[in-house]
Amino acid sequence: MRRRTRTLIGTVGLIAFVMLYAPLAMALADSRISQLHPALQTVVYCILGIAWIFPLMPLIRWMERPDA
Repeated sequence: MRRRTRTLIGTVGLIAFVMLYAPLAMALADSRISQLHPALQTVVYCILGIAWIFPLMPLIRWMERPDA
């Protein structure tokens, strides 16, 4: 598969994942995190803001792989 095709497929996958992840993170923040101490809220928001990257790392590596 050409890199350009992988990039297109990966981009659609990234967008789909973020469209699912963002509402779930917001629902979690609205229900549970808002009751925590403000310092803990900051830590949890930072974790949620970075956590979406880790499941997508294999997809990003696959997208950026050179053509065979």
